[in-house]
This record gives sequence, structure tokens and C-alpha cells, in this order.
Amino acid sequence: MNQDWQLARTRLAARTLPRRSDYAGLRRSWRGDLIAGVTVSVVALPLALGFGVTSGVGARAGIITAIVAGIVAGFFGGSNLQVSGPTGAMTVVLVPVVAQYGPSSVVVVSIMAGIVVVAVGLLGMGRLVNYIPWPVVEGFTFGIGAIIFLQQVPLALDTTAAAGENTAVVAVRTLAATAWPDALPALGVVLLVIATMLLITRVRRTLPASLFAIVAATIVAHVAHLDVRTIGALPAILNAPHLPSTDLETVRSLVSAALAVAALAALESLLSAQVADGMADDIPRTQPNRELVGQGLANIASGLFGGMPATGAIARTAVNLRSGAHTRVAAITHAVALAAIVLAAAPLVAQIPLSALAGVLIVTALRMIDLRTARSILRSTRSDGLVFALTAFATMAFDLITAVGLGVLAAILLALRALARASHLDRVPVHDTEVSTEDEHQLLSEHIAVYRIDGALFFADARRFLDELLEVTDVHVVILRLKNVTMLDASGANALSQLVQDLARHHVAVLVKGLRPEHRHVMASVGVLAELERRNHLFVDLDTAIEHARKHVRRAQAAIDTA
Repeated sequence: MNQDWQLARTRLAARTLPRRSDYAGLRRSWRGDLIAGVTVSVVALPLALGFGVTSGVGARAGIITAIVAGIVAGFFGGSNLQVSGPTGAMTVVLVPVVAQYGPSSVVVVSIMAGIVVVAVGLLGMGRLVNYIPWPVVEGFTFGIGAIIFLQQVPLALDTTAAAGENTAVVAVRTLAATAWPDALPALGVVLLVIATMLLITRVRRTLPASLFAIVAATIVAHVAHLDVRTIGALPAILNAPHLPSTDLETVRSLVSAALAVAALAALESLLSAQVADGMADDIPRTQPNRELVGQGLANIASGLFGGMPATGAIARTAVNLRSGAHTRVAAITHAVALAAIVLAAAPLVAQIPLSALAGVLIVTALRMIDLRTARSILRSTRSDGLVFALTAFATMAFDLITAVGLGVLAAILLALRALARASHLDRVPVHDTEVSTEDEHQLLSEHIAVYRIDGALFFADARRFLDELLEVTDVHVVILRLKNVTMLDASGANALSQLVQDLARHHVAVLVKGLRPEHRHVMASVGVLAELERRNHLFVDLDTAIEHARKHVRRAQAAIDTA
């Protein structure tokens, strides 16, 4: 017992703890990793500030989260490319929590959610993300890319965002209310950043195009005295970690909020990592359970330092990848650079135009909106196209959890529909070695009908088979061939049970041939197996079943003649 426990603990540690192989190839990639980390830190800075303010916990909490969660998740997480921190999706969950319980509750929620996510990772549930269909993942990516693009409209126009909660609505309202002459300098900065990034990428993809673009835009804005908003003064950060003072009643009241945050943190992080895996060619794949453990620890640490919940951030992760990152050193560097910027280079960073950051994120968003992939999915099958479109639309219209939930649900329903349509009930003729056409006519003249069920017999289609079989006329015995039934659930077994009972009331006996061993248990659970065995109506080969059916018909005919 102790050996088993020791072995299980060793395997768990191997799956979830950092290891030396995390930094394989660092000797070749360290320069690119450092540059990518610094580049991401510049992009992450205003996002951390903005998400902190939007959530209602303040800019300082946003910065703390980006630094602490970025380091912890980068070190313990399961992805080499993932960059973690506060995200827009998380603000949607946190705003009502702050409104109801106050800003201090967010620290407690972050720690509680982190514990839940760690537990989920240790239980090995991270691989469930592999069951999310590809059209759902691509729809989510497409939708997130569109949201990131639309979120940049106020920054790109250097104006205040219009009122509203939906990103698309806010973007449209902002465009309608914009004083365009005042927005021209900011638009010029955006175009300069986009052009610089595209030009540098074309010259050499390994260069940090976004960093060069931001530096160029900042210099031009300063030299030309452009009237554009800048990042501005940065708040002081980082105190010693401490447990929040709270009581048991408060903890109980925050359980539902913590579970919602945990679900979002796990789902967004895994999907973000999966998207990053799809964008990278030569990077080791994400270890989902370890990623959950790392994100959970990041949330706990963020709460202890006074921050807010964090997830894997797909926009920053995409920037990290596009800037040349190869190992997790880039993500850790991003967090360290953020701290260094806030502590040492705040005056310089304060001069960066917000519209320059909008330009970087617009390019990132457009790269995420993969029209070629979208076209491929839409042309594949109607079902996949519908799932993709639904997920993308729901991501933009609602939130990530709703979008993924709707996408997966639609995929399941459409898959069940296709599976049900692929299943069918055939009455003889069955042109195979078991029943010949001559046998068929002979059997029909003897009031015996042979049916074969192919495919799945389950809840989505069981009633159809039952209704078809109940339509038989002038038949005394029905032989059901179940050898080709590939799936049988309780609903399908119950339908067979009802069929036996309903046909018996019409004086029609049901014989079953070829029941698979793996289906016996479910047949027994609904009671029909015992009834078939009691009547000797369960057969292995068709010849025996037909002979029994003929005896049954003769007995029934004799009973009628005697009467």
C-alpha cells in the first residue's frame, strides 16, 4: 500500500512539478526569449492597468496580478508560451462580485478559485479540454480576435469609450461619437505601428517588430508634439504577501463566485494554451494538468499579494509567440520586466502613446482572425460550420464560458443527430450468407419477419426504431439481429424492452440474435435480458433462431386450430 502511494505521488510530481527539460534549448533561444518578454511586458502594462480599473479593484491590483501571476504561472504552468495575467473575460465575472461584496472580496475569491483550479489539475481533469471540438476552439479564437480588435477602437481614436458592456456595441457607439479631426493624430500613430510591424516582419520575422514599432511611434509622437494620450504615471506596487482577514460567513457567500472564477480561469487558460500550440510549430505541447496547477498557484499567489484572479491571456500569449519566444523564460521575463518598468523606468513608459499599443494589438488580433481556417471549416460540413459560427458569435456577444458551452452543446447535439441518422433498421432482404432471397419469401409466408439494426441504438433515436417495428402486420414472430449494433444505452435497451412487451400484446413474439457481450449488462439492467432468457428467445446464430420461430408459429397455429 505504501509503495503504491509512493508510486502515485512520484507520478503526480512528475506530471505537475517544474523540471529541467522546461528550459531545453535555452542556450540558443535566450536572446529571443528575453526580447519577447520585454515586448510583452510593454503590451501587458496598459492592459493590466486597464483591467484592474475596469474590475473595480484598481490599477495597482492589476499590475500586481500581471507580475505575480506571470512569474508563478510561467514557472509552474504547463505551457512554454503562455503569458498569464488579468484578462477582459475575467473582468466580466469580477464586476458584479465587487459591486455586491466590495473590492476586498476579490482577494478572497482569487485564493479560493486558485485552490479549486489546483485541485482540478491534480485530479487530472485538464485533458477534458481535448474533448472540445476543433471548430469550437477555432470559433473561440476567431471571436477573441474580433473582440481584441474592437476593444482597441477607443484607444486607436484616442477617445473615451462609450457606455455599454458589449464590446461591439461600445465600438460602434465610440465611432459614432468620435470627433474625427481630434482623432487623426492617434490614427496616424496606429498606422505607423501597423506599417512598421508589417515591414519588419517581412524583412525578418525573428525581429521584435512590436517593440520596434512602439519605440518608433513614441519617438515620432514626442518629436512631432502629437496631441495623443500616453500611458501616464504608474502606481507604486508590491507589498509583502499576507492572508486576507475574513470570516467563515464571508467565505461561504463567495463560494459561487469563486467557482465561476475557477471555471473561467481553467477554461480560458487551457484554450489559450491550445491556441498557442496551434500557432507554434516547434514548441512542446501544453501539459494541461500541469497548466491548471500552475494557474491555480498563480491565483493563490496573486491573492496573497493583494491582486486579482488571473488566467492565461491569449492576446499577450500571441504577442509572446509572434515576438520570438521559445521557452517559458519569456513569460517569466515579461513579469520581471513589468516590475522593473514600474520601479525604474516609469517616466519613460509614461510617454508611450496608448494608440501605439492599440496598433500592436490590432495586428495581433488580425493574425488571430484566421480567414483561411474559417473558410476551411465553413466549407467542410454544415454541422462544423454552424458550430464554428455559433461559438464565434457567442464569444463576441456574451462571454467565453457561454460561448464554449454553447459550441460544445451544439457539437454534441449535431453529432448525435448524425449518429442517429447513420443508424437504420432493415427488414429482409438481407443479401448476405445468413439469409438468402429464397429464405426471405419462405419466412414471410410463414409469418416470420427478420430485421437487422445497424449502428447505434440510443436515446436520440430509440423511439424511431420502436415505432417502425410496431408497424409490422401479419407476422407472428420478429427476429431482431443485433450483431451490428455498435452502441446501446439504457434508452435503447428500454426501447427493446417496450418493443417486446408491446408486440407480445399483439401476439407477436420477439427473438433476439447476436446480442454483443458488452451490451448484456445494459439489457439486464432494464429487465429485458432476463425475460428473453426465460422464454429462450436469445440466440447466437440465425439458423437456430429461425427454427425456433417456425416451432413457435406451428404451436400458435395448432392452438388456433384446436380452438
